[in-house]
Amino acid sequence: MKKLVLVSSSPRRQELIQMLRLPFEIITNDVDETISTDLPPDRIVEELSLRKANASTARTTDSQSIVIGSDTIVVYSQEVLGKPKDQEDAFRMLKLIQGTTHQVYTGITCIDVGESRIITRSRVTDVRMKAMSDEQIRAYIATGEPMDKAGAYAVQGIGSTIVESIKGDHFNVVGMSLSLLSEMLEELDVKVL
Repeated sequence: MKKLVLVSSSPRRQELIQMLRLPFEIITNDVDETISTDLPPDRIVEELSLRKANASTARTTDSQSIVIGSDTIVVYSQEVLGKPKDQEDAFRMLKLIQGTTHQVYTGITCIDVGESRIITRSRVTDVRMKAMSDEQIRAYIATGEPMDKAGAYAVQGIGSTIVESIKGDHFNVVGMSLSLLSEMLEELDVKVL
């Protein structure tokens, strides 16, 4: 049986991969995430997920492994919103997306180490945020939750209270579409169900 190797320090992605009930391990590494924001959003997340997976494949000696890299960005009105640099940047992002709909793009790359097969795909989900006052935005930032999240919010935490609706894959917004990942794994002969 093939073993999954998740390339992520994200507790959210680690919790998601556990839901598949397949053997897995975690590898973390630092990858240069500098990329042109002139690329379409789906290409950005696909390229970054591929970089993460490729960097970890070199460290994986088990030929029965499938290395999984993932990356998520938030896009509003063609502006890519990554992780906020500081509290003011978080405020700027949340002020921008409050009361509007934006898109969350997540890219996933699966590399079958033994067969040298690479599959890279992405998924997009629409998220509508509630209208918020500056005071509400600052109160949310004070929780600390927005500081390491693309778009400065976490739908799986207290940030769920500021999300009005999600159109598409909920887990894509959390950090990795399990539906998309399971399809990709099936192509690599790993059955989830």
